[in-house]
Amino acid sequence: MSASALGSWFSSAGATFLLIALAEFGDKSQLVCMTLAARHRGLPVILGAVTAFGILNLLAVLFGAAVAAWLPEWLITLTVAVLFAAFGISALRYQEEIEDESVEEKAGHSVFATTFLMIFLAEFGDKTQIAVAGMGSTINTAAVWLGATLALTFTSVLAVIAGRNFLHRLPLLWIHRISGAFFLLLAGLAIARLIYSGL
Repeated sequence: MSASALGSWFSSAGATFLLIALAEFGDKSQLVCMTLAARHRGLPVILGAVTAFGILNLLAVLFGAAVAAWLPEWLITLTVAVLFAAFGISALRYQEEIEDESVEEKAGHSVFATTFLMIFLAEFGDKTQIAVAGMGSTINTAAVWLGATLALTFTSVLAVIAGRNFLHRLPLLWIHRISGAFFLLLAGLAIARLIYSGL
């Protein structure tokens, strides 16, 4: 792999990391990790979450790559732009609410399995998975998978370490604002790419 190609690869992974990390702050998966970690050891919670996110992201990028192979590039780019714009507007409209998320662990399940199942079911088809699929259809799938999985690992570790009380003091409203602006920026870049390529 040439130096420019390697730089492009890491740039794609970095952009994915930033987008997904910002989008996931304060999301339900973080609350699941926090509440489970409050009652159990943190390591199996992190491992369960990371495993779930790794599989979800793999499914997302494979779907995105498969779609890219069948549909014209302009249609994919337009769809990605619309999705990112919708996510951006949704994030900008976010209002902080005081929520008390309770997580009830099922008997007979290990902490790892409980975390895995809860994260997998909660995040399947979520905005971040759709965003990963969208990016996987336009840029290097391995870079997108790595960036997204590292981002979700990062937010899960923060949730376990920080705990519920500390996380509630973070300015989630502004984190969502930044996330929304970033989504809209990516939507704008997709539209610009569409116009530049002549539709």
